[in-house]
Order: sequence, then structure tokens, then C-alpha cells
Amino acid sequence: MLACLGQGLSNAQIAERLTMAEATVKTHVSRLLNKLELRSRVQAAVLAQELGVR
Repeated sequence: MLACLGQGLSNAQIAERLTMAEATVKTHVSRLLNKLELRSRVQAAVLAQELGVR
């Protein structure tokens, strides 16, 4: 999920890539941001790039 955010993919694109419902992706993204104490997808994307997550 973090890798997909790092690539700048939308929820719809992530859902297609990971073969899951868009609502499920939204839930996972929300929980990921919460656990990492990030405020936005942009912060998650920056973190992914800094960590070299692909």
C-alpha cells in the first residue's frame, strides 16, 4: 500500500492493481496514515520515497 502511495496512485488505481474494492483501499490508506501518524497521502508518498519503498 505504501509503495502504491509512493507512486502517486489514486485509490481506484490501487484497487485495480491490488485486486480489491476501492472502499477497502480507502480503509487501508486511512489506517496506514493513522498508524504512521501522517496527515496526508502526500506525506506517505514522501516517506515511501525516502525509505526507497517500491
